[in-house]
Amino acid sequence: MPLRLVERCTLWLYGGLMRLLQPFLWRKLRRRGQQEPGYLHQVPQRLGHYDTPAVLPGAVWVHAVSLGETRAAGLLIDALRRRWPGMRLVLTHSTATGWAQGQSLLREGDVQVWFPWDTPQATRRFLQQHQPVFGVLVETEVWPVMVQACQQARVPLFLVNARLNAASLRSAQRVSWLSGPAYRGLSAVWAQSEADAQRLRSLGARVEGVLGNLKFDVQDQPRALALAQSWRSRWTTGSGPRPVVMLASTREGEEAEWLDALAAKPEREQALRDAGVLWLLVPRHPQRFDEVHVALLSRGMSVFRRSALAPADGDGPLAAVQAQVHPQAQVFLGDSVGEMPVYFQAADMALLGGSFKPLGGQNLIEAAAFGCPVIMGPHTYNFAQAAEEAEALGAARRVADMDAALDQVLVWLKDAADLAHAQQQGWQMVAQSRGAADRYAQAIMALGHQGAEGALAPSTN
Repeated sequence: MPLRLVERCTLWLYGGLMRLLQPFLWRKLRRRGQQEPGYLHQVPQRLGHYDTPAVLPGAVWVHAVSLGETRAAGLLIDALRRRWPGMRLVLTHSTATGWAQGQSLLREGDVQVWFPWDTPQATRRFLQQHQPVFGVLVETEVWPVMVQACQQARVPLFLVNARLNAASLRSAQRVSWLSGPAYRGLSAVWAQSEADAQRLRSLGARVEGVLGNLKFDVQDQPRALALAQSWRSRWTTGSGPRPVVMLASTREGEEAEWLDALAAKPEREQALRDAGVLWLLVPRHPQRFDEVHVALLSRGMSVFRRSALAPADGDGPLAAVQAQVHPQAQVFLGDSVGEMPVYFQAADMALLGGSFKPLGGQNLIEAAAFGCPVIMGPHTYNFAQAAEEAEALGAARRVADMDAALDQVLVWLKDAADLAHAQQQGWQMVAQSRGAADRYAQAIMALGHQGAEGALAPSTN
């Protein structure tokens, strides 16, 4: 559908504004890089300037914004490689955590670069440098100028594992002169749920189907399990193993809310102490690790940090460890990136970060897959379908606030059978929802393989 005059003018103004804002981008990256040095890596790439060789023509471009999207993208990339054994990959990200996770997905001949700033110049240089046969955006990242650049370069652009909550829909509708061309310009969209599909269609997106959530295809990780079991064998007191309660991917303000709830009822706090609970606290954003540590110490908590556990054999974060948590430690601070499978398998239950503030919640599928029942607050709109399904099956409990969450912790500590049932239901939920990666790969192949014919050598199996 051709752009209306007002949309063309809006896109032109938007592109100019984004170009004017480039100095602020540099300043933001420098500030962020002080806490996460990864943001200072290859900064010119964000403006479309590359000093690395491009892959040979015929590459598939996959964009995964941050850590969670990159994990999901890895499942899709594996499924695509099974169909196109010769596939070459251009992998892009917007965050340092996404970049770090994405390095494990690369093979010889692949390229990893930053997603370009959304200006006509940067997006054009990106496409000219890498010349993908098609692009795949994972979950939510739809930038108006990039979509327009792909249309002009005749590069099909797909949105997979797509989700759009009601709040995001309202925001997009307020800037419909930008969001309309962006969503209409996508070559195809495949959504996680029918509700997502309906919202995406209302923006003009060409929704080809509802294929489920890639994150249900999470794979077993034996090395992560071995490390978790090693930790648990050390987390003991004279009376036996300590129960481990995780605060998973907490966001700003939630740690204080948890500490306040603990202090509000001394009898409950004492009951948790008597049970020997070890709190496994994993902040969502790495730049907050030190800040959270200081906040815990200021409230009198005894804290041990994951970063104090040095690998024994130099084999990275999943290696065996030489140190152990002090028996009297109240909090084990998970200040590492990429170890959520270890943390979930080390915990008996988890309080879901992002759900106790109006932030939409974090991914609970991974917790269920690794056998960790979830207690979630009222705000789970980012993963609405998975949260509703987990609650209906009994794999998760929804509570009104952090105070009620601590009450539920005590309930599960006293009722091992109910906790075990929740764990089993989580495994069942994940098992019955697997297969999305293959469905997405098949759909992409059906629409995208013609442009890739010869370069990707689709498998006949």
